[in-house]
Amino acid sequence: MSAPVDAVVFDMDGTLIESHEVVPSAYRAAVRAGGGPEYTDAEVIAGYSLGSPVDLLTHLLGRPATDEDLARYHTELADVAGRVCVYPGVADMLTEVAERVPVGLFTGGSHVAAGIMLDRVGILDRFGVVLGGDQVPRPKPAPDGVVLACRRLGVSPGRAAYVGDSPLDLRAARAAGAVAVAAAWGHQYDPAEPADLTLSRPAQVRSLLDGPLSPPGRLG
Repeated sequence: MSAPVDAVVFDMDGTLIESHEVVPSAYRAAVRAGGGPEYTDAEVIAGYSLGSPVDLLTHLLGRPATDEDLARYHTELADVAGRVCVYPGVADMLTEVAERVPVGLFTGGSHVAAGIMLDRVGILDRFGVVLGGDQVPRPKPAPDGVVLACRRLGVSPGRAAYVGDSPLDLRAARAAGAVAVAAAWGHQYDPAEPADLTLSRPAQVRSLLDGPLSPPGRLG
């Protein structure tokens, strides 16, 4: 792009909040309570690409997940959400970005889970739109969530950036036609995955608003 973006949409886990232990812990507890086997955190994380929490619970339980299973997961998540924290600089960055352009969030987790986590860390009010993976037909790397978030913000995906730490985030951004911004501080960041821009610190997200954006590269 030769100009600043008109909106910024964020992934949540690993991009805004440090939750790589909390979320798998909630899934594992819900699966145990539902009669399923014990899993490692790595095994749970490997299933994130399957879709929303219902899809992942179905996979982990080895049977169709019920409303009770999903409610149990959300209860477990709320119980451990106090251990979640925002990455340094995220809260101030979100405040400044939201003062200049519309800000949205699309996470592969459920809309309820997003509300629990964002409220617990005190940044829920920064977003004009919050979407979960249970609100779109296809999970990342499909572009559905990024496109819908942009639509609800009133901005074309081609005029927006999607910021995320995982390869799935970057693929979803590219599929949507948005600027794919890698959050290199996140726990799923893979330097081998192509990105339009790679940021080392949350504060650098402000550079998306000051353009023109440089060719693919990394801000140190």
